[in-house]
Amino acid sequence: MNTESQNIEFKETWKDEYLKWICGFANAQGGKICIGIRDDGSVCGVNNAKKLLEDIPNKIVMSMGIKADTNFVENQQNGYIEIVVSPSNMPISYKGKYYYRIGSTLQELSGTALQDFVIQKIGRSWDDVTLDNATLDDIDRNAIDYFIMKSVDAGRMNPDIKHDSTEKILKGLHLLDDRTGKLKTAAILLFGKDPLNFFTCVRFRIGRFGDSESDLITQDEVEGNILQMADRVMVLLRSKYLIAPIHYKGMQRIERLEIPEDALREILYNAIVHKLYQGVDIQLKVYDDRLVLWNEGELPMGYTVETLLSEHSSRPRNKNIATVFYLAGFIETWGRGFDKIRNGFASANLPMPMFESKFGGLQVTIQRPESISKSTSNSTSNSTSNSTSNSTSNSTSNQVLRLIKILTEDMSIQRMMNELGFTSRPMFIENYLNPATSGGYVEMTQPNSPKSPTQKYRLTEKGIELLNSNTSK
Repeated sequence: MNTESQNIEFKETWKDEYLKWICGFANAQGGKICIGIRDDGSVCGVNNAKKLLEDIPNKIVMSMGIKADTNFVENQQNGYIEIVVSPSNMPISYKGKYYYRIGSTLQELSGTALQDFVIQKIGRSWDDVTLDNATLDDIDRNAIDYFIMKSVDAGRMNPDIKHDSTEKILKGLHLLDDRTGKLKTAAILLFGKDPLNFFTCVRFRIGRFGDSESDLITQDEVEGNILQMADRVMVLLRSKYLIAPIHYKGMQRIERLEIPEDALREILYNAIVHKLYQGVDIQLKVYDDRLVLWNEGELPMGYTVETLLSEHSSRPRNKNIATVFYLAGFIETWGRGFDKIRNGFASANLPMPMFESKFGGLQVTIQRPESISKSTSNSTSNSTSNSTSNSTSNSTSNQVLRLIKILTEDMSIQRMMNELGFTSRPMFIENYLNPATSGGYVEMTQPNSPKSPTQKYRLTEKGIELLNSNTSK
């Protein structure tokens, strides 16, 4: 006898509570329940087989309205009852509750998981639902034009689309209901002027933490349409949260982000596309040694983390959003995004990020390069090279270089923070101003009154020399 699996369940005796398992199989990919078989696969037989062969089919029909093939299978010594359940194309409930078979476990669906399940069973997704109070005035034409530019560059849309009206474009993307003419949820999320007017959790939160989650140093929130959200997140990460070590290829100056950018974008796109938008905001926590990204939304029914990491078909939670991201050239079909992530990190000699199903969502942990981790944890600069020909500029931290580039005149701390996009004064002073002053690149305009309310900072001769040397390369 075969062993138990995702689609086969062994039971020694029949109990009516196993009707839940039949419900779960019907809502998933179907399966078998074998009555009269031990967990080890050995047949123990059924005493009242004739009665059960009459009762079980009737109970299935009466409680769930479905039919299941129920047969007695002869064995050399004993026999067993085999209940074969076919997958249903409609949601099936048992006593008012919906069950689903995932792996070797049975789950009761409720809340948003149940909502998603029912919508998907009828061939739709949550982002396909129309909004009664949204109009074309809520659509940002600039976002539409951004999509046109990206999709044409990707070769996935005809260039002539740029001449089309907003309404025609949305109809072509199936973001307007054909019957009612109302905007669909995806239209506002993708192209809305202010999606927060319609949904409360369309933000991307970024936080910089110290040793623990309780040690929050600074934070930012990215709002607006989700189509351009990854761009805005990447700008913030590059300018404020991550490091781009400087090196040279011949005379060419290169500032490559510490995390492979294409792979990181792929991770961000996945979080945005597959997010449960009835849930909480996307959260990215940046630590000295790692990044932890979490977005709410269970994996597709029947999928595990192992499924994602192996060859699999694409089953997006939000089908309309995924289609637009594909047309814009942001993501691929056929579930190939994880290959892009794997190859990107391998090329950078970094470990593959760790994917975990946690807290009702997907969590991705990305290890920062060891050299970056050490420099950030010690609040020191990241050395870019040890070559003597470039010893001044290459041993200077990326943060100091960024600071001297904006210090074109005498500036207060607040103005420097504004120029660099900082909200945390301690973090700016520790990671930018202190290294610049201790290195002799920046000085106070009033060194004898360091706490003066009118105190400002300026470049020293050494700082000007460094600025000029980096500008000329």
